[in-house]
Amino acid sequence: MVSRAEQALDDMDRMRRGFTARRIRLWIVCAVVLAFYVVSWDLAGIDLQKLAVGLPKLGHWIATAWPPKVDEIPLFAYRTAETVAMAAIGTTLATLLALPMAILASRNITPWPSLYYPARWFLNALRGIDSFVFALLFVAAVGLGPFAGVLGIALHTWGSAAKFFADHIENANLGPFEAVRTTGAGHFTAIAYALVPDVLPVLLSTTLFWWEFNVRASTVLGVVGAGGIGQELKNSMDLLDFARLFTIIAVILVVVTVLDQLSGWLRRKLV
Repeated sequence: MVSRAEQALDDMDRMRRGFTARRIRLWIVCAVVLAFYVVSWDLAGIDLQKLAVGLPKLGHWIATAWPPKVDEIPLFAYRTAETVAMAAIGTTLATLLALPMAILASRNITPWPSLYYPARWFLNALRGIDSFVFALLFVAAVGLGPFAGVLGIALHTWGSAAKFFADHIENANLGPFEAVRTTGAGHFTAIAYALVPDVLPVLLSTTLFWWEFNVRASTVLGVVGAGGIGQELKNSMDLLDFARLFTIIAVILVVVTVLDQLSGWLRRKLV
């Protein structure tokens, strides 16, 4: 028989081997992470010397931006209204398209299980292409203007919103849904009357989030000719008119802040 002392020594030896193995794994992980950031630093072209040279230029541009130009405030307000409208229409279209796709992409309620993965893949493709890229493509298809921005926002948000909706539905309580189904109601009837009312507040809250996000994102769509305040932003940059640029940025910040507060208040009311 093994004595208690021998057993204790054997246990301590196993603990030391385990501790050593854990330390080796930890050092390997740290080395991999360090190597990743070293390579990323090089690929990203980080150059602190360029930053040191460029900061005084940036300070000069900020100095020339004062005082801001206020004579074009009506134009900036109109362009900002275009941006908000683009985000609102694009988000609304995306939400209407996202609801049926979310049902197909929800494993627990999809009426056609064979379409679950194709629906998920389609949504991933839409999410993977930014609204900026979609807007660039639609500018070539439908011409310059906010309509291209609306389409770009709608397609990207369609994929993103539907994915969020599907995740909420998959985590929802299906008790009421199953209860309605036992009464003989059809699949879509049970979804409309038992499931949708339960998840509707979360879906509306998610929609408000995407509208708020799209207002911020669409401020740069004018860079590719998709209208909105981004178009004036690009014009000011091209002309190096920093006083005008400062005014545009100030208008954008005010509008985004107001919409952020409004959206947050509405989401609190819905949840």
